[in-house]
Amino acid sequence: MDTLGNLIVSSPNIKYTDDFIYSDYEYKDTLVTRNGNDLVAKPYQSSLQIRTGRRIGKVGVMLVGWGGNNGSTFTAAVLANRHQLSWNTRNGKLDSNWFGSITQASTVRLGLDEKGNDVFVGMSQVLPMVHPDDLVIDGWDISPLNLAESMVRAKVIEYDLQMKLKKEMSAMKPRPAIYDPDFIAANQADRATNLIRGTRYEQYLQIRADIKDFRDENDLDKVIVLWTANTERFCEVKPGVHDSDVNLEKALRANDPEISPSTIFALAAIDEGCCYINGSPQNTLVAGVVERAEKRGVFVAGDDFKSGQTKLKSVLVDFLVSAGLKPVSIVSYNHLGNNDGKNLSAPKQFRSKEITKSNVVDDMVESNRILYAQGEKPDHVVVIKYVPYVGDSKRAMDEYTSEILLHGTNTIVVHNTCEDSLLAVPLILDLVVLAELFARVSFRRQATDEWSGMHAVLSPLAYLLKAPLVPPGTPVVNALFKQRACIDNILRACLALPPATHMQLEHKVPFLMSELRSGAMFAASPPLKKQKLAHENGDQ
Repeated sequence: MDTLGNLIVSSPNIKYTDDFIYSDYEYKDTLVTRNGNDLVAKPYQSSLQIRTGRRIGKVGVMLVGWGGNNGSTFTAAVLANRHQLSWNTRNGKLDSNWFGSITQASTVRLGLDEKGNDVFVGMSQVLPMVHPDDLVIDGWDISPLNLAESMVRAKVIEYDLQMKLKKEMSAMKPRPAIYDPDFIAANQADRATNLIRGTRYEQYLQIRADIKDFRDENDLDKVIVLWTANTERFCEVKPGVHDSDVNLEKALRANDPEISPSTIFALAAIDEGCCYINGSPQNTLVAGVVERAEKRGVFVAGDDFKSGQTKLKSVLVDFLVSAGLKPVSIVSYNHLGNNDGKNLSAPKQFRSKEITKSNVVDDMVESNRILYAQGEKPDHVVVIKYVPYVGDSKRAMDEYTSEILLHGTNTIVVHNTCEDSLLAVPLILDLVVLAELFARVSFRRQATDEWSGMHAVLSPLAYLLKAPLVPPGTPVVNALFKQRACIDNILRACLALPPATHMQLEHKVPFLMSELRSGAMFAASPPLKKQKLAHENGDQ
């Protein structure tokens, strides 16, 4: 595996300038029409030009719920890695890392070398991406504790590392946040002493002022706002309130009780030109919010961080269905003791989480009409219990029962123990890094057309989200490998590289095997171009 050095693409279909990477790309798929009982498949091809901005600028992150387990752990992780800290534990000396982050700790298959071996590069090497060390962090919280105090309360970070971070994090204090006891559990009231008062519209104006103050004070080029606060109950989505940008604005000014705190943060972020990412299951990104983002040319993404348990669920169900087995019962039991678990002990907040956890298998079921009749789904039950003693160490137990040959059954039981925030924080980082990158990518069909960015709803981030929001009328993809392939192949398309097919015909077809081993395959490739090509880790 080669993860060092700069990535250089030699192709007549790519051009580098100081500001952009230009790619000429052939997008291919298969169109299928129905003619009676026949399915007619026809190849489809569309010529696109893709432009990726190379200049990142100075990026700020504002976390809603900065003083919570995720927010304090994210800040600690950024600082620990920025300062390359080590700390002592009973298991010896440990070093900081970004394990769990796909942008910082996973690789992308680039191609094959002269010997036929796969070559991999770190994802952050493929295109210019913001480096975690360069992020400026701020945020809001209903608790007034500074970030060092929040870190101690969370009980996630090792004690020796806490001591090394204490001085710097003590100087970080969350801005007042919105507290609406109708949307989060009543058991959060004892924390809620650091608040933005006033009507919903007045709260919206204060959040906008906070974003502007943060941007100006730190001379930032862009700010990304991410919700990692408590799970809210689902708001009651109403016609005439949530269904359009205009109606949502009227409802906000009228102090409508079904405008949730998360929606207020989303509206304020969008109106300040900030990407907004929703990391908790709730009806935040309603139609009016999406319409507003489209009008402002701003990106939104959500919903709910995809934990290890959910990733495992999507992998297992996809594996079973792809193997021709029929999952008929999926039962998930969780218990955890952090503040997220405490909030989820309230029925309405649990219901929000239950919905996002229950929908993660739908597209995989829909993909196989041999196994499932129209409208048929597995029984899917989700249970979450609050157990204070276990703290941030979440226990998850899942049972998957499938029908096999001649209606026999097969049951797989999985027990998973994970440190919840240490799994969630790398997802927060990846959401920020990839959202910032995709905001610099635009498309057009030919040179005479105007450049168009991606849709305001950043559905390519689905790999990181449990219940990913998609543009209206777009199918939701929950299958994990499809979600990851989407990210990898978009990055490849930006460099005029074909999708990774994993066919490896050069190891299966005799004449291609001969061309590889003789060197003829490499000799036929175009000569290396000499251009300004370096862009490792977000060349600016």
